[in-house]
Amino acid sequence: MNMAHRVFISHKREDKAYKNYILNNLGVDMIDKSLNERIDSNDEDYVMRKIREDYLSDSTVTIFLIGKYSAENLGEEEQIYIKRELQASLYDGKANSKNGILGIVLPEMYDSIYKGNYSCSECGGNHNHVSINNSTVIAEFSYNYYIPKDKCSWSEDDRYCVLVKWDDFKSKPEKYIDLAFDKRKREISSKTKVRP
Repeated sequence: MNMAHRVFISHKREDKAYKNYILNNLGVDMIDKSLNERIDSNDEDYVMRKIREDYLSDSTVTIFLIGKYSAENLGEEEQIYIKRELQASLYDGKANSKNGILGIVLPEMYDSIYKGNYSCSECGGNHNHVSINNSTVIAEFSYNYYIPKDKCSWSEDDRYCVLVKWDDFKSKPEKYIDLAFDKRKREISSKTKVRP
């Protein structure tokens, strides 16, 4: 399988086996670097530029592995590296453009995220309940998945981040990587936020 887009994978160390599976079994063109130490600066633009240059250079899609240890409510100190990786992925700088963001829900999180259908009190229709919030992911992902708007539900065009279950991703990785890549040029790209 020959992938057209290079990916960077943001993950917690507890989920490294999934990263290794992608690297060794799916033929994904991957940049195998992780941010493991702080960049010593108070200049946020400098920090974002350094992460882009030193860790995400040449990548066009960032995969965020969503497991039990990647939620915002675990604390900023606990999530500092994946937060910075996603912030840098969303950062539009002078010498780079933002990455597409693909969230892959790992099997142990299926029931926590996919909650079935519900009847909407606003429109009377049925919607899928997808629980993307501080209990399941970090704010950089949840904000850009549920970009604020004044409708009762979100379509794919209303979201910058793409979401997929691990089992679906494994069967067609190029499909979901392409979907995330394509979001970079869509109108919704102008509504993203780096540090929500």
